[in-house]
Amino acid sequence: MWYRLGQFILKFRLALLSLLLICTIIMGYFASKVEMSYEFTRAIPTDNIKYQEYQAFLKKFGSDGNMVMLGVTTPQFFTLPVFNAAEQMHSRLKEIKGVTGLMDVPEAIQLKKDTADKLVPARIFTFPLTQTILDSGKAVFENMPFYEGILHNSAEKSYLFVVSLNKDTANSKSRTRLINDIMNEVHAFEKQTSLQVHVSGLPYIRTTVANKIQKELQWFLIGSLLLSAITLLLFFRSISAMFMSLIVVCIGVIWSVGSMVLFGYKITLLTTLIPPLIVVIGVPNCIYFLNKYHTTYKETNDKQNALVTMVGRMGIVTLFCNIAAAIGLGVFSLTKSDLLKEFGVVAGVNIMILFVISLVFIPSVLSYIAAPKPRHMRYLENKTLENLLVKIEKWTFEHSKWVYIVTAAVVLFSIGGITRLKSEGFIVDDLPKKDIVYKDLRWFESTFNGVMPLEIVVDTKKKKGLTRSLKPMEKIDSFSRYIAARPETARPLSLVEGIKFLRQAVYDGDSTYYAIPSDFDAITVLSYIKGSGKAQDSTSGATADKNSTFTKLLNSFKDSADQMARISVNMKDIGSRKLPGLLADFKKEADRTFDTANYKVTFTGSSVTFLEGSAFIINGLRDSILWAFALIALCMLYLFRSFRILLCSLIPNIIPLMVTAGVMGWVGISLKPSTVLVFSVALGIAIDVTIRFLINYKQELPHYNNSVKPTLVQTIHHTGVSIIYTSLVLIAGFIIFCISEFGGTKALGWLTSLTLITGTLTNLILLPVLIWLLRKK
Repeated sequence: MWYRLGQFILKFRLALLSLLLICTIIMGYFASKVEMSYEFTRAIPTDNIKYQEYQAFLKKFGSDGNMVMLGVTTPQFFTLPVFNAAEQMHSRLKEIKGVTGLMDVPEAIQLKKDTADKLVPARIFTFPLTQTILDSGKAVFENMPFYEGILHNSAEKSYLFVVSLNKDTANSKSRTRLINDIMNEVHAFEKQTSLQVHVSGLPYIRTTVANKIQKELQWFLIGSLLLSAITLLLFFRSISAMFMSLIVVCIGVIWSVGSMVLFGYKITLLTTLIPPLIVVIGVPNCIYFLNKYHTTYKETNDKQNALVTMVGRMGIVTLFCNIAAAIGLGVFSLTKSDLLKEFGVVAGVNIMILFVISLVFIPSVLSYIAAPKPRHMRYLENKTLENLLVKIEKWTFEHSKWVYIVTAAVVLFSIGGITRLKSEGFIVDDLPKKDIVYKDLRWFESTFNGVMPLEIVVDTKKKKGLTRSLKPMEKIDSFSRYIAARPETARPLSLVEGIKFLRQAVYDGDSTYYAIPSDFDAITVLSYIKGSGKAQDSTSGATADKNSTFTKLLNSFKDSADQMARISVNMKDIGSRKLPGLLADFKKEADRTFDTANYKVTFTGSSVTFLEGSAFIINGLRDSILWAFALIALCMLYLFRSFRILLCSLIPNIIPLMVTAGVMGWVGISLKPSTVLVFSVALGIAIDVTIRFLINYKQELPHYNNSVKPTLVQTIHHTGVSIIYTSLVLIAGFIIFCISEFGGTKALGWLTSLTLITGTLTNLILLPVLIWLLRKK
C-alpha cells in the first residue's frame, strides 16, 4: 500500500504541490484573521459550581478585580509639589478612555452638614491649594478611619491610587493601550517628583505578563526555526534539504493558525504554544524521510527507487509517530475545560495535517532536486555514533544485567523525588524575582496586605433582610474584623464600613463614632441605607442626598432588594496550596458568625476562580496523560499485535516521565499548569522513537528469518543514527525555551528536554534489552 502511495505521489507530484499551495494560501488568509482571547475564566467548565457562583456574583454586583493599584511611599506626600503632582496625575488618569473611576487621596471626600443640615459629600482637599489648606486637609483625612488601609498606610507613609477599569475594555485587545496610557501618566508623575510608583492589580499583572509571554513565544518560534535550520544544515550539509524542511514546518504553522479561525477559536496563552510545537514536531518528520531516502539511495544509487522506498518504509513510521504525538496533545480535547479543549483540538488536528504535508511535499520536492551527493550522506558514516551504537549492541547482549541495575536505581531515585512532589501555583510564580511586576506585588503585600480580590457574599435569604435590624450589620462587622486580623488579608471593604463612615459624619467627624450604630441612632443610619432619599439624625436633623457619589459607592456593596451584602477583600498571592486552608478557616468563622438557617455565605472572586481553574487544569492534564497512555497502548497493540511488544514499548516511555517527575520533586518544582503540560507534550513526542525502532525491527525481522539477535543488531545500527539526530533536533527545539524569563516557559523547555534525553537513552539501550529478554524461545 505505502509503496503504491509513493508511486502515486511521484506521478501526480505537480498537481499535489499545486493543491497544497492553493490550500496553504487559503489557510494563510484565515490565519490573518486570527484574534486574541482575553478571557481568564475559561479554564473552568460552565457546570462547575465555583464558575456558576462567580457568574452569579458578576451578574449581581458587576465585575471584580478590574482595578489597577498605584502606590507610593514618601513622608513628603502632603507637600505642595508632590500633592499637586498627584492631583495632576489624578486628573489625567480620569480622562483615559477605559478608566471608569478613581479613588485616591486628592479626591477623598467627607460628609459635611450644609446650611439645611443635610449631609453632603465634599472633597477634603480644595483647590487651588496652599500649604495651610493642605495641612488642614491632612488632619481631616488622617482623622477618618475609613481610609486607613484603603487609601493610605499611616505607619509606612504610603498612599494608594485605585484606578477602576471598564470590564469590556480590560478584557479586549484595547487593554494593552489602556495599561500603557496609565503607565504613561505614572512615568510622568515619577519624573516630576523623583518618586517611585509601585503598580499592581490583576488587569495590570495579566496584561503585562500575557504581552511578555506572547512576545517571547514569537521570538522562540523564530529561534526554533533558526536552530532547526542550523541543526539540519550541520546534519545533511545540504541547503536544499534545510529549506525544504523549514518550508514544511512553516506551512504547518500557517495551517495551525488558520485552523483556529476555522474552528471559531481565538488565540489563548495555551494555543500560542502550538506554532513552536509544530516546528519541533515537524522537523523529525523531515529527518525520518530524508534519512531513509539517503540510506536507500546510498545502497541502490537509484533516485526513483529511493523515493518510493522512502514513502513505502517511512510512511507508516511517520504516520504512527504523528498519531502518537497527536494523541499526546489531542487528549486535552476530552476535558471539560474550554481552554484545554481548544488546545487539544487544534494541536491534535494539525499534527496529523503536518503528516499529510510532509508526505506530499517532501517526496515531490525531492523528485525535482538533484540526487544527493556523497557529502550530503556523510552523516550516515559518523564514526563517533557508530562506536556508540556498537557499545549499545554490547550492552544489549553482554551486559544486560547492568542495564537492569542502573534502570532500577534510576526508578528508585525517581520514586523518591515523586514522593516529595507537591501541587502549588501562584498568580505570579512564573515571574522571576527581579521582575518589576513581582517586586511591586510584594510591595503591595507588605504595605497593604495584597491586591488579589476575594469576594464574600452574605445572603440574608429575605428582602430587606440587611436593613430590618442591626443584627446583620453586627455580624458582618464581626466577620470583617476576623478577616482583617489575618496576616494574609487586608482590611475588608463592605456596607458596614460605609455605615460607620456615615455615623462619624453625623457626629461632626468625630472619629470615636466610627462604629456600628447603637440602638439610639440606628433609625437614622438605616433609613439612609434603605434608600429613602435622606437620612435624618434624631438629634441634629442631618440628611444626605441619595444621589451622591458616596451613596452610589455604598449601594455597590448591596443588592437592590437589600437582601445581599458584598464584602470585598484584597489578599496576598498565597498560592493554590494555602488558599483552600484559608478559605476553610473563613468558612468555619462564617458558620460560627452567621447561622445557616438565616444566612448563606458564598466565597468567590478572581482568587477563588484562579484556584479552581489551576486545580481543574492540573487534574485535567493528569487525566489526559492516562488517556494518552491508554490510546497510545491501543495503537501499539494494533500496530504490532503483540502484548510482549506492547510491554516493551511502554516501559521505556514510562521511565522518562518518572525521571522528570522525580527531578521536579528533588529540585522543588511544583505541579502546576505550566509544568504538568510537560508530561503530555513529552510523551507524545518521545514515543516516536519507540515507534521508529519497533517498526524497523518488525520490518527487518522477516529478512533475518525471524531471528531476533541479528534483527536487533541491524535495527540498532540502522535506526540509531536517525534516532540520535532526531532527538538532538527535538532537544534543541525545546532547549531554546530555557532562556525565557518566565518559570513556566523555562520549565517546558528544560523538563521536556530532560524527558526527551531520558527517552532516547531508554529506547536505544533499555528497549533492545527488553526485546531480547522477552523474545520467544
